[in-house]
Amino acid sequence: MSREYVILVNQAGEHLGLAEKMQAHRDGRLHLAFSVLLYRQTASGKEYLLQQRALTKYHSGGLWTNTCCSHPRDGESLQQAAIRRLGEEMGIREVAQFEQVARFIYRAELDNDLTEHELDYVLVAETSDLHIVPNPEEVMACRWWPQAELTACLDSQPEQFTAWFSQVYHKVLAALK
Repeated sequence: MSREYVILVNQAGEHLGLAEKMQAHRDGRLHLAFSVLLYRQTASGKEYLLQQRALTKYHSGGLWTNTCCSHPRDGESLQQAAIRRLGEEMGIREVAQFEQVARFIYRAELDNDLTEHELDYVLVAETSDLHIVPNPEEVMACRWWPQAELTACLDSQPEQFTAWFSQVYHKVLAALK
């Protein structure tokens, strides 16, 4: 397996270089990331496609999170990275265009002595009739969550979700008003 690298950035988002992904997470170094949240409009309102991370993931296994998230590769646009990871994680190939609705910096101490410290770009796309084939090495389950149910669950059981998801979700809600 080849080594994965992340793009180190400063608070303004300026690129500072590359670091091996696991080392950057052990050291808590600020790096570039993206979170994709797909949604669909139904007769009863918006629904959001979430995934439950595989238990074997290097952190946050078993927790619910946005449709996919990852790190762009050096020289790869956020759009290209989002399309690549949607395919790799969820087997989704139909979404071609995302809207960037927010960006934020967060830091979270995680399991396995890792730290997420990311400048996270939030990308959304409205979809319908997706062909979803989750990769079992990445995803243990996925489902469409009605907005009211998701909001209530985040409020009552936040421990079921990844450290970053609440911020991603609330940025999306603000943008889609």
